[in-house]
Amino acid sequence: MCTFTNQLDLENIIENIKTVYKIEYNKIFVLQNIENKKELICSYNINLNVPISDLNNIPPNTINTHRKKETNTLYTINALNTLIMSLNNGVLDKKYKINWNNYRNSILVSPYNTFKKINTKIFDIIKI
Repeated sequence: MCTFTNQLDLENIIENIKTVYKIEYNKIFVLQNIENKKELICSYNINLNVPISDLNNIPPNTINTHRKKETNTLYTINALNTLIMSLNNGVLDKKYKINWNNYRNSILVSPYNTFKKINTKIFDIIKI
């Protein structure tokens, strides 16, 4: 999961995340948007074996993401599909090979059906 926030709201968001979820590995990675240093992204793994009612309390500005471990790339499925289509002449081919090194240390999202790459760096690692 990724929750978007800023430095002023970070402590409240961290407390909210800890209240709502059981955090796997007891760590929340706080990433900073390199182009907009005020924007922070909390990245964390949750236990998906929770009652659906628990998922109704998702913190604001939170998205479900996947991770390409080798390049430290976080992405949504919609962003991945949008990226593939942009690289493959508009064709969505689920076997298309992505050069993940081009997306190292970034988050790939697709706001309003567009593709956006957010370059990030570690701001903090919070141990729960």
